[in-house]
Amino acid sequence: MGNVGLLFVGAVLFINGMLLLGKVDAKAAAVFNLFVGALQVLTPTYLIFAAVGDPAEILAASGIYLFGFTYLYVGVGLLAGLDSTGVGYYSLFVAVAALGYSFVNFRLFKDYAFGVIWLYWAFLWFLFFLLLGLKMDRLRIYTGWVTAIQGWVTGVIPAALLLSGYWVNPNETAIALAVFGVVAFAALWPLTRNSRQSAPAAPSAGSVSAPT
Repeated sequence: MGNVGLLFVGAVLFINGMLLLGKVDAKAAAVFNLFVGALQVLTPTYLIFAAVGDPAEILAASGIYLFGFTYLYVGVGLLAGLDSTGVGYYSLFVAVAALGYSFVNFRLFKDYAFGVIWLYWAFLWFLFFLLLGLKMDRLRIYTGWVTAIQGWVTGVIPAALLLSGYWVNPNETAIALAVFGVVAFAALWPLTRNSRQSAPAAPSAGSVSAPT
């Protein structure tokens, strides 16, 4: 069940990346955020009840709420035209928490691939903090591309492999993910330089579209 949720995490990240890049209308993206946010709250709730007190399974499911509440917060904020600062500072909380879940996957679960994926998410949510919390609008295009790419690399592709039974060699996958992340996101930085240099001043409260 969690793998199905992961598939739709990838989908909503892709949609939100396109939102940041100006390809998707904010209200249209808001509706999908609400759908996925609801799924990502119901899923861990079910998994925790089904765990019948198993601490490891409860711990593994608990991180899903970070995503669910992000998407619900974003969806409501986009529809209501709320200032994005709250989502931005919540994203800082998620970024720090994601580092903890990365440690848990490396140290306790020995799931090195998802240890790396949680590092991806920590980086992404920290970008959301900079963009939405600190109003660093010059990062919008860079963050949009990182969001869209992570939708596929951390969501859609892993979920498809897990659901189809082709998620094999997780240690090699962890190395490949780490190398890809460093190379791809470092390469994006100079490629989006022009958009950062030409970015307008930060909009007034209530006018910034939230991405996550």
